[in-house]
Amino acid sequence: MTTQSLSTVLCAGETMALVTPRSVERLRSAEAFHLDVGGAESNVAAHLAALGRPARWFSRLGDDELGRRVADQVSARGVILDDVVFDPLRATGVYFKDPGHGVLYYRAGSAASALCGKDAEDIRLEGVGLVHLSGITPALSPTAVEFVDVLMTRSARAGLPVSFDVNHRPLLWQEGAAPGVLKSFAERADILLVGLDEAERLWNTSTAQDVRDVFPHVPVLVVKDGAIGASEFTAQGYFFQPAIPTDVVEIVGAGDAFAAGYLDRYLAGAAPADRLRAGHQRASLTLQTTKDFTSEGATP
Repeated sequence: MTTQSLSTVLCAGETMALVTPRSVERLRSAEAFHLDVGGAESNVAAHLAALGRPARWFSRLGDDELGRRVADQVSARGVILDDVVFDPLRATGVYFKDPGHGVLYYRAGSAASALCGKDAEDIRLEGVGLVHLSGITPALSPTAVEFVDVLMTRSARAGLPVSFDVNHRPLLWQEGAAPGVLKSFAERADILLVGLDEAERLWNTSTAQDVRDVFPHVPVLVVKDGAIGASEFTAQGYFFQPAIPTDVVEIVGAGDAFAAGYLDRYLAGAAPADRLRAGHQRASLTLQTTKDFTSEGATP
């Protein structure tokens, strides 16, 4: 492998304890549950590690049993957690999956909501080849906005590319705030990942080309269109890769899996078709389970 193919990815942002029914049934009627972890950035880190890519994850967790459990589980997936902060004053957030009907979040006042600019200043960037962030983090609090801003600035100064997954969660945002804040961060990304549906909500676009018109200067833009496929725009041109037909159990977490598959192949210098296909392959595995992460398909 080349040095480039072994580049470590730093994923930074919120992670919570995740409760899911063990079988594919409604949360209200299920009798057996699985206690796991879930969060956009830690999901990406876990998928990258499963693919053989060195991955680090940073966030704040409560200094409580749930926080320690989350850390243990993320670490067990091969992710490096050297810098994670355990907050003695705030609890670890929790969310519940209701398969096929969305999720219930209990994250107000959580440790992750206290992410701040100082946290971003303290993160070690040595050995990192790419920084991955998502639009969920700046929705958590004003200090979390500062966290993303400072980490993006530090990354740019260090010459590190930043990938940004828009991950728009409407219920987390004050009315009218998301389009401007998310656009300001998306424009600063070197690699921007966004769903066509969320781009339509945020910026009134209707096609992948419309999204490109909103972000003409982003070096790499990936527009995901669910079961249809994904488009990539770069200075070298446009490429589309169809999605993999999949029997869907639950869609939450599939975008993170796609991001990991895509970024792993991007860092390895793969062609557009290969990196988009890798994203679809990883997403397809996650779509077939109620969990946010599956170790299936991991490299030996």
